[in-house]
Amino acid sequence: MSHLLCALLSLFSFAALLESAQWKLQDNVFVIESQWDTEAPATSVELTCDTPEEKVYWEKDSEWKQEGKTLTAAVKEFPDAGNYTCLSQQSHQVLSSHLLLIAKINAQGHMVRWILKSFEESGKTFLKCEAKNYSGIFTCSWMTENTSPDVKFTIRSLKGPQAGVSCSSPVAVTEGALSTYTAQCHHESFCAFAEEQQPVEILLEAIDLVEYENYTTSFFIRDIIKPDPPQCHYVATNGTVTWTYPRTWSTPNSYFPLTFKVKVKRQAKKHKYQVYQSEEQSLQLPSPGPAEVWLQARDCCYLSSWSEWSPLCR
Repeated sequence: MSHLLCALLSLFSFAALLESAQWKLQDNVFVIESQWDTEAPATSVELTCDTPEEKVYWEKDSEWKQEGKTLTAAVKEFPDAGNYTCLSQQSHQVLSSHLLLIAKINAQGHMVRWILKSFEESGKTFLKCEAKNYSGIFTCSWMTENTSPDVKFTIRSLKGPQAGVSCSSPVAVTEGALSTYTAQCHHESFCAFAEEQQPVEILLEAIDLVEYENYTTSFFIRDIIKPDPPQCHYVATNGTVTWTYPRTWSTPNSYFPLTFKVKVKRQAKKHKYQVYQSEEQSLQLPSPGPAEVWLQARDCCYLSSWSEWSPLCR
């Protein structure tokens, strides 16, 4: 995929680019919207090789197509998409190159997602962002079942660099046929001590050799806060649970207080739990003795998400 995107700057002339069915994604990459329907017409894209050479020919994905400076491509299904190149008949050198992608849409004109997989907790969430604190740093994640090595992802601010949001290159973790991608982003102008005026708008683009899709999400940093679990300690002899704030949480703690849940399971009651809530950093259980204890936390002043449960308190 990378060698396709790094080809010579396109010299094609797209006569039909004003049609809503096709649009420019980036230099020499165009997206053709298709309903993927037997009754829907194909989109005609006219490619012109702008070169002084008269003897040229066209290839699509290294397969010969025709001679002449102009090629009309009928794009409707996946086999029609791909890399179209114009080459010299004399030297066989690439004179220009362009990549056509397909975005599948339904009859209402909405994009049909095939590359991204939604998270299990929500059938409509494809891009999820979380922040461990109020530093302006947050992590976005998404999943895909597409195991093709040609799939490339780009995540960035919808408003461009002027929004002051930058994201790292995605990192993938693969388990079986499912890959989870994560990227760390930073809102450089975010101020934890001021009220947010504008939401952060993030755009995720997924591209492979024939298909394109995107997903956008908009949020305030406070809305995506999810602390790390507290660090805790349990003394069975006197039934005392103590804990400390997560090391990744914002400071000072007096300005960014957390509230906590303590979950207790007694060995004698295999399937029963007791849950206590506290804004302090210690709790005296009603009765001491052997027990399994976990903690979780969330912002005390703003209803953030609860953290994951901590490991067992030692």
